[in-house]
Amino acid sequence: TTHTQQPRPSNPPPLSHSPTPTMPAPSTKKSGKKVTQKFTIDCSKPVADSIMDVASFEKFLHDRIKVDNKTGNLGEKVVISRESNVVTVTANIPFSKRYLKYLTKKYLKKQQLRDWLHVIASGKNAYELKYFNIAEDEESGDEAEADE
Repeated sequence: TTHTQQPRPSNPPPLSHSPTPTMPAPSTKKSGKKVTQKFTIDCSKPVADSIMDVASFEKFLHDRIKVDNKTGNLGEKVVISRESNVVTVTANIPFSKRYLKYLTKKYLKKQQLRDWLHVIASGKNAYELKYFNIAEDEESGDEAEADE
């Protein structure tokens, strides 16, 4: 009976191999995840042309970012700071870069700047607000100036 018991312990690990590692992995990730993510949004181009205010954008993000499905619940988990024309969002919780893009586009739409600016990824954790390339639309731009 000793010889038959040795193969049995080797058999259950393949059977329990797929469910066992997947089950504890998410719980260990959630409890042990102290990852700090830092995202930047560079607003220097629209601010240089004074069509956008970085302070209002920072306030917009502060009011709109949801933590645990609640706005205004940032606490220590999400910190929004601003250095000159760059807004930095530092998150101590799992946080999506895409969510920042969504909120930035929402802000641009609210300020009616969405027709001139778009949000471009300039790095792994960075976005930049750039103007649309209007070189192709020079004719329509000339007509608009002639009407004025």
